[in-house]
Amino acid sequence: MKERNLLVWLLAAFPLHAALTPPMGWSSWNSFSNTVDSVNVSEQAKAMVSTGMKAAGYRYVNIDEGWWLGDRDRNGNIIVNAEQWPALQAGEHAGDMSNIVRYIHSLGLKAGIYTDAGESGCSFYGPDLGPPKPHTGSEGHYEQDFLQFAKWGFDYVKVDWCGGNKENLDPATQYREIARAIAKAETEAGRALFFSICNWGKQSPWTWAPGIGNVVTDIWRTSGDIVAPIVANSANSGRRASFRGMLGNFDAGIHPEAQHTGFFNDPDMMVLGMPGLSDAQNRVHMSLWAISGAPLLAGADLTKLSDTTRTILTNSEVIAVDQDALGLQCVKAAEPTAGVQVWVKRLAGAGQRAVVLLNRTKTEAAVTIKPNELGLSPARELHVRDLWAHRDEGPVRSYTTTVPAEHTVMVLVRGGEDKGVEYKAANNLTFADVLSPGRSAYLRIAYSNDDRAPRLAELRVNGATGTAVVFPPAAEGAITVEANFKAVGEKNTVTFSAPCGPAPVLHSITVLSGAP
Repeated sequence: MKERNLLVWLLAAFPLHAALTPPMGWSSWNSFSNTVDSVNVSEQAKAMVSTGMKAAGYRYVNIDEGWWLGDRDRNGNIIVNAEQWPALQAGEHAGDMSNIVRYIHSLGLKAGIYTDAGESGCSFYGPDLGPPKPHTGSEGHYEQDFLQFAKWGFDYVKVDWCGGNKENLDPATQYREIARAIAKAETEAGRALFFSICNWGKQSPWTWAPGIGNVVTDIWRTSGDIVAPIVANSANSGRRASFRGMLGNFDAGIHPEAQHTGFFNDPDMMVLGMPGLSDAQNRVHMSLWAISGAPLLAGADLTKLSDTTRTILTNSEVIAVDQDALGLQCVKAAEPTAGVQVWVKRLAGAGQRAVVLLNRTKTEAAVTIKPNELGLSPARELHVRDLWAHRDEGPVRSYTTTVPAEHTVMVLVRGGEDKGVEYKAANNLTFADVLSPGRSAYLRIAYSNDDRAPRLAELRVNGATGTAVVFPPAAEGAITVEANFKAVGEKNTVTFSAPCGPAPVLHSITVLSGAP
């Protein structure tokens, strides 16, 4: 309870950023491990522009582990290696990370940086392409380091957990301290830092990370790395992606009750385009990350992308599913046979659903999409668009297609929308006798928050494990969240609580159909 109170206090104490969709960009770790430097970061930034990724919406160029040797001066300030990060133009000084930030910004992109919650980062504790680098975490220097990152001009910070894990620290406690340090740095430096929590799903971050600290947009890792284990001192080309690992991370990243506008489960940076995946598997990868509303952070070497990989990464219709303004995650609507699954994501447009038909088996399978599985009216026809073939189909009463072995079909479906049932709040925070439309449902919550700060409430349905829900400042606002209910037609109790700090003023909830 003390941790929850601290989270509410943090949210009340600091202003929110504008709500954002999942971040899109590139991260250095998968391709360069801890051998990252000014040269390869500059080349990747240029490639993000030349490949058309910037035009498609990719923005962040994130410098991961290895940028720092772990040295500090007598005042505890980070010392940057001048050879690794030289001056890039006249008037700059070698060993100043502002140099690479200015270059990234000059291309119309945003810059990200890395640290660890513990005393040392991940490259110190495991095999890597370069030598181990101790003391590369921020423990004991949180306020100092995050202020430095902001002053250098960074827009994004990823905070890993190798040091924290080794020291048996409590992730919820440490990341809240970090959030407080980030808030202080933002206030002093006058710029925002996107907060990426990377503790690999330890202690279920989806239950405490949404809305942590001052940020209205943050992400939290839900599992370990996808990329195969590293062999020390091997060539970069030896780093391989794992298709099974990618599927496993997708499964581990499905926590739809925690994800709503501005808060996102992170199943790890993409391995799309790396050695180890075929073109077909790359399309599966992109489909699953988009349908789950995951961050689209590429990890492949952008200077070596094939034409097919570039086309996959820049498919505007698939990206639009990931970047949908409602900010929800997919749910599994059906599994007609073992390993053949229907995943559906509710979109902001009325009656619109994104659907991925995933065939995990070794043989092709025919799959049928039914309106009721998508929370759409069976009385209305469906209009279907294949997002990889860019082809319209329909109108149809149901849609059947063949999905090849270990492949996906991804479609946009438009149909008749259930208007839902509206319930008024009792005592502002409790909704009783709410009828179940199915085993899962969506709650569209109408509220008002006249404060300049966000308000947080914990949502519980029938007393089950709570979910953190953040209500940004708004005279009249609405957010949508996913919830698990009883069987169809049964009565449920939906409660919100704010144990510390002001509660949002809730006007009503509208219960919308989800998966049956």
